[in-house]
Amino acid sequence: MRRIIEIVPARPGWYARWRVAPDATCSYPVTVWALVEDADTASREVVGVDSVGQWPGSDDNEAGVDFVRYLFQSPDAGEPEDAYQSGRTTSGSGVPPELLQPVTSTT
Repeated sequence: MRRIIEIVPARPGWYARWRVAPDATCSYPVTVWALVEDADTASREVVGVDSVGQWPGSDDNEAGVDFVRYLFQSPDAGEPEDAYQSGRTTSGSGVPPELLQPVTSTT
């Protein structure tokens, strides 16, 4: 069983690239770096968790996608050409927008 031991925020410019088809990739911003421990093998590794909550080795990743690599692109250089844009359902932080709305109290 794998579990996250510690997390730290990722600096802007880091992306996780995933293969979505034999000739197509998609990159999502990395939002945090996580230290993951595998209790079965007593090993640890650092993984990047992207803005949609995926990380290499997770059972909850999108079906049919394979992790390719992490890449860094200076924020001044813009996003990679395969950066996911359309239909984005999160704020870029991995948090659904409805959870970022101010709380209004009726009491």
